Amino acid sequence: MKRLVLALLLLASPVHAVQPDEILADPVLEARARDISREIRCPVCQGESIDDSNAPISRDLRIIIRERLVAGDTDREVVDYVVDRYGEFVLFNPRPEGSTLILWFAGPALFLAAIAVAVAAQRRRAPPEVKLTEAEEARLREILKE
Repeated sequence: MKRLVLALLLLASPVHAVQPDEILADPVLEARARDISREIRCPVCQGESIDDSNAPISRDLRIIIRERLVAGDTDREVVDYVVDRYGEFVLFNPRPEGSTLILWFAGPALFLAAIAVAVAAQRRRAPPEVKLTEAEEARLREILKE
């Protein structure tokens, strides 16, 4: 039973590919490096951050990030440095500027368009109100009296 619980705990815990020789001595800088690494996509794996990836390029990027932080760069400068070399693709959340504005506004625009189509379709389905003729009203009164 203990083995099962241990196995489940290991599976449920986050796995980081950061090697012990990469970790900075300063816990504040290390925390900043981890935060930045979680926001950068591995160029090889594409679905993982460089913090989680075991690819050699991810290791190189983690080391570069730590070197830049030790050199005194701000978080923004470190991210800009990586983006300058690998492009906007490496960011999990692309910046809302330039051509990526299309990505940022496409979702909400399509959502609003879908609502407009749904409203138009609903209006088209609703039958128009039809007035009964006098003969139909008389017949209706007869049926209701019975």
